[in-house]
Amino acid sequence: MKARSGLTALLASTACMSSGPPSEMVTSTTPSAVSRDSSRFLVPAGYGSLKQEDIAIRVGRGGLQVQAIPLDETIIRVLSPDSYRALREQYQSRKASLDSIARRTGRGGLSVWLMRFHAIDQGETPFSPMEFVITSVGRDFRPIDVLPITPGFGQQRLRQREVQAALFAFDPQVDVNQPLTVQYESTRNSEWAVVLARIERERVLVRSRAGVK
Repeated sequence: MKARSGLTALLASTACMSSGPPSEMVTSTTPSAVSRDSSRFLVPAGYGSLKQEDIAIRVGRGGLQVQAIPLDETIIRVLSPDSYRALREQYQSRKASLDSIARRTGRGGLSVWLMRFHAIDQGETPFSPMEFVITSVGRDFRPIDVLPITPGFGQQRLRQREVQAALFAFDPQVDVNQPLTVQYESTRNSEWAVVLARIERERVLVRSRAGVK
């Protein structure tokens, strides 16, 4: 029961926030969130209708499931206002640390992902954050750094139905607007192209709702 309560609290913290009219949505961007080349994919915030699950890519092995969501503005602006605010808050709450990582590693920005590790087996389930790899633009990318969100993330062990979450910082060359593959240990998922098609359909709808030509 304790683990289930923890799962409920985590999902509520990242998916449920007060809503407001589209005009109140944050529309500014940062260099690490949107590159000049990807700006053509940017749509107005506050007009989306997708849920976090609609833009997530999942990979798992045994009793462990890993859910990955890119926090790139070109992606999260297709979400409903509440979901958009929740994910943007996650990014902003650790922006100073992310900027520090970018400076320390000599990169102009970062590709930041929200990662959730969910145990579905009984007993303790170990997980290895650095075993998550993104294959993009013909290269494999491992996390540059990891910023825990939940207190027990550093223990790298999950109880049944427990969820641990963190922000993963990747090289900015990871292109979330092109098909990519994620891999955890020996398990791969190449369905991001399907997710991108869903996102592009929603971009068309968002521009229509916002009256953007």
